[in-house]
Amino acid sequence: MDLLPVDIDSVEAAARVLAGVAHRTPVITSATLDDRVGARVFAKAECYQRVGAFKFRGAYHAISHLSPAQRARGVAAYSSGNHAQAVALAAALHDTPATILMPEDAPAVKLAATRGYGAHVVTYDRYREERTTLGESLAAERGLAIIPPFDHPDVIAGQGTAALELFADSGPLDVLVVPVGGGGLISGCATVAKTRDNPVRVIGVEPAAGDDVRQSLQRGDIVTIPTPRTIADGQQTTAAGEVTFAIMRKLVDEVVVVDDDQLLAAMRFAFERMKVVLEPSGAAALAAVLAGGVTSAGERVGVLLSGGNIGVDRFVQLMGANGG
Repeated sequence: MDLLPVDIDSVEAAARVLAGVAHRTPVITSATLDDRVGARVFAKAECYQRVGAFKFRGAYHAISHLSPAQRARGVAAYSSGNHAQAVALAAALHDTPATILMPEDAPAVKLAATRGYGAHVVTYDRYREERTTLGESLAAERGLAIIPPFDHPDVIAGQGTAALELFADSGPLDVLVVPVGGGGLISGCATVAKTRDNPVRVIGVEPAAGDDVRQSLQRGDIVTIPTPRTIADGQQTTAAGEVTFAIMRKLVDEVVVVDDDQLLAAMRFAFERMKVVLEPSGAAALAAVLAGGVTSAGERVGVLLSGGNIGVDRFVQLMGANGG
């Protein structure tokens, strides 16, 4: 079998780097949720991570591996919001200048937080301009190191530490359900899951409007789609990365989709019954579990609640759209 670019040793090494820096986020259970889905659910609340999302893990780990000279020159990133905030904070903790390329329609709360951590923000039109090309050009002009949002072994290893903690706190699991954008989180988490003593099914969840990874796994090659029109701004990716796709092809068992209404219903359930505030992409895995079809009766199910970066006005607006 071909060696993958990330293994359990690299995830465990990342955990040592992140110890005392990243939060060890809680694993939440809900009897109401268990009754609803007929399984025992363990929800890893990465909405309580620094910057409000799992992205801090990968960003900090990646920046920690740069040379002192490169950290002095600075870093760049492109992101719709959560990775932007993660790189901004991680750079500040390393005394490293950060320049972040963000879509001009990114949520205001994410733009404000990114600037608040001290990063310089450059905006672009996500529907007319290609962020990777813009980001690489920006980095080359300024001599900055790009910290990709997902397609880098150090980023992936950092994200996988969330699953290390989940398994340590929950015990054995039968299924692990993870939101999918570019695939960094699920690649890291699947790397951990597939080393467990018992078999663990790894299921990814995408927005129905943006199922590029599902299409890619079905075709056996990376599929690129137009920018998805979905409320899940953290999952508006157009294609998986080469590194993440290589891992997902071998370690991810299935990718399912949820629509915007199911995301809204999951956000409402998390708020009302679990007392957790989630952004739409952060609720994707929970939405898939609530919708049925990804678990079987009596199974032990791990769910990644990947982020909670949403302003109160937007949250109220979306909950109103969900019918009260």
